Amino acid sequence: MLQFLRGNSQRPRGHAIFIARSSSDLRTVYATYCVVPPIPMSLAKYLPPLFASQIPAEELQEASNIAGMPIPPMLEEGMSLEQLEMLAEHRDDDLCDIGTISGRDEISRMQLATTSSQEYAQLYADYISTAQRSQPAARIEEQGPVSDFTNIDPEDLLVQSMSDRQKLAEMGKLVGMARYALEGHDTQLLQDTKRRMERIAGSLADKYRGREIVASATDPGATSARLAELYMNRAYKLLDEEYADIPNIERAIREMKGQA
Repeated sequence: MLQFLRGNSQRPRGHAIFIARSSSDLRTVYATYCVVPPIPMSLAKYLPPLFASQIPAEELQEASNIAGMPIPPMLEEGMSLEQLEMLAEHRDDDLCDIGTISGRDEISRMQLATTSSQEYAQLYADYISTAQRSQPAARIEEQGPVSDFTNIDPEDLLVQSMSDRQKLAEMGKLVGMARYALEGHDTQLLQDTKRRMERIAGSLADKYRGREIVASATDPGATSARLAELYMNRAYKLLDEEYADIPNIERAIREMKGQA
């Protein structure tokens, strides 16, 4: 449970210094810094498709939803409580006591930093959500009419802002997630993944055969995974203008489809 020594749990700033005291000596303090990104961030977006396909789907989903981040990721010793209080004052940070911990247990120091960051991020999300709902009507009027933007999908805006290489990288990550969902018989994850893939495929030029990538990636057939890999390889060859390699890939695709 977070105890705010500086700041207000009802109005968290989005950045805080966490302190934990040693269970063997309360004068010893461990600390880390938590920040909640004001702009949604997905680390998965920056993973090369080759790496993304090797990462379990649960970890990919976590990487797509970065909330509170402890920096460093483990509570560290080295500063006194007075120094940390001074830093929080000068930087206008929240200062939170997150309890006691054994200094010798590095895993616990990491876990406490992570769980406390998640708790702080939830407090921040609740505060922002409440602030948005309670925005005065006058402020809304000053911003002008918004009716023309009510149907805009944030995911569509994000996709449209991506380059073809970024779209293919995201598609490669989703191919891995779709195959994981098929193997685990996770219908909901498969449906969500297919929807995201179709969104990206619809924004790609026809030459990349995005629809075929989606179809093969979400097909439970025995050869479908290999077929999706071939389509992705073909798309990257087109992107990189390595046209000499494409006929062999096309031939492999035809052979693979003939085996289906």
